[in-house]
Amino acid sequence: MTRRRYTADFKARVPLEAIRGKLTLAELSAKHGIHQTMIAA
Repeated sequence: MTRRRYTADFKARVPLEAIRGKLTLAELSAKHGIHQTMIAA
C-alpha cells in the first residue's frame, strides 16, 4: 500500500468544513475518503 499525498488546499479545506459543523465527522470522512481520526486529530 502506498501513502497518499494531500495538497495544502485539501489539508486546509477539510478542517474548515469540520469547524463549520454542517456535516458530521463520519459524513466528512466519507465525502473525502479519509479516516475520521485524520479530521478529528
